[in-house]
Amino acid sequence: MKQYLEALRYCFENGTDVDSRAGKVRKSFGYQMHYDLSEGFPAITTKKLAWKSVVSELLWFIEGSNDERRLAEILYDDVRENLTNKKTIWTQNAEANYWKPKAKFEGDVGKIYGVQWRNFNGEDQLSNLINGLKNDPNGRRHIISSWNPPEIKNMSLPACHAFSQFFISKNKLSCQLYQRSCDMFLGVPFNIASYSLFTHMLARECGLEVGKFIHSLGDFHIYEEHFDQVNTQLTRKPKNLASLEFKTKNFFKYKVSDFSLINYEYHPKIEALMNV
Repeated sequence: MKQYLEALRYCFENGTDVDSRAGKVRKSFGYQMHYDLSEGFPAITTKKLAWKSVVSELLWFIEGSNDERRLAEILYDDVRENLTNKKTIWTQNAEANYWKPKAKFEGDVGKIYGVQWRNFNGEDQLSNLINGLKNDPNGRRHIISSWNPPEIKNMSLPACHAFSQFFISKNKLSCQLYQRSCDMFLGVPFNIASYSLFTHMLARECGLEVGKFIHSLGDFHIYEEHFDQVNTQLTRKPKNLASLEFKTKNFFKYKVSDFSLINYEYHPKIEALMNV
């Protein structure tokens, strides 16, 4: 994860301090990281990755859900009636004061990622992507867009990881993600793991090996309240990368328990509040 730490350090040492919608931030613009997925799974090692949260959110996106309580069911493998006090990484968005007047039911987070993946103005982008990778491997239209301008007002959080493109070469599948807004301390390590996992899943489904995950950052920033945590993280030496194991099954029927990080070693967790 040297690539991530270099980007984090660059932003911390060279970014501009500004006031933003979410408070004071230090920010830069334009950066790209390359991860060779054949060399190991890029789970951050300088702090603990919330692995089950990564997997459950991705499976939730794949379902096309806009129900935060459904995410809780996937994460905790239980019915929602038993999860009243259980939170997810989307609970804050679902309960945010700016969003609640628009919510149509308890747990509604609007037409966010999964909705766009499965129903972008009537198009099932995910199914189209899988069919395209299988039947037109040299195509240049293997794309999923979560950025749908007419629907932004109907999202509790407009898509940060906005646009991904997939590419096949020498029987290896690579993914390039453009992320318009990048929370360097909390969000970006999570996003790296999520899209790397997504690439592994798609490759397995299409009978391919994994290639690269390329992460293109737009506005990448560190919140002022995370400065101390970033300082701590930058003093830590990365450990060896873990490997990913999962059983082959129906792409749309995976559970969190199907995925394991093998030999995942990490430094202690660094507590920080999420900014929404």
